[in-house]
Amino acid sequence: MTFSEHLFYLRERRKLKQSDVADAIGITVRGYRNYERGTREPAMSTLIALADFYGISLDELVCRRREGEPSDGTGQEP
Repeated sequence: MTFSEHLFYLRERRKLKQSDVADAIGITVRGYRNYERGTREPAMSTLIALADFYGISLDELVCRRREGEPSDGTGQEP
């Protein structure tokens, strides 16, 4: 899943509008829309605001997992 697809998924799963997320993190709806479309990438401060808004880590937000890392994110093998 790409970052833009993940943003869409997170928002839709919570039944939010793009304006809800944009308002909550302090950006324009147009700016947020560009992130979901994949035409722009957010600044670090915006990534942090998005991760905080959704209650997830930055790695989780950008769909990043180290090879061999279990999906629970502990870094330890089960």
